[in-house]
Amino acid sequence: MAKKTKKQLSLVDTDALLKTLEARFENNLIRHKNIEWSKVLVRLKANAEKLWTLNEMEKTDGEPDVIGQDKKSGEFIFVDCAAESP
Repeated sequence: MAKKTKKQLSLVDTDALLKTLEARFENNLIRHKNIEWSKVLVRLKANAEKLWTLNEMEKTDGEPDVIGQDKKSGEFIFVDCAAESP
């Protein structure tokens, strides 16, 4: 079994976060034209530390969402899209 790092969510928390991120993604398609959720999901599932960071944003009432993709690295760019930042 892989060693669990401090910055790794439980399976339950991961599932809940991914559902929240997907709903936000689907509700705000104008923010990420030409980006497919399935591709974002694959990247997120492969990087536990990034999921942990996005979860921390959620815990502080942030609303992380995809706004683009880096052309060189292929990484998706998330920013806090909350109407008011805490």
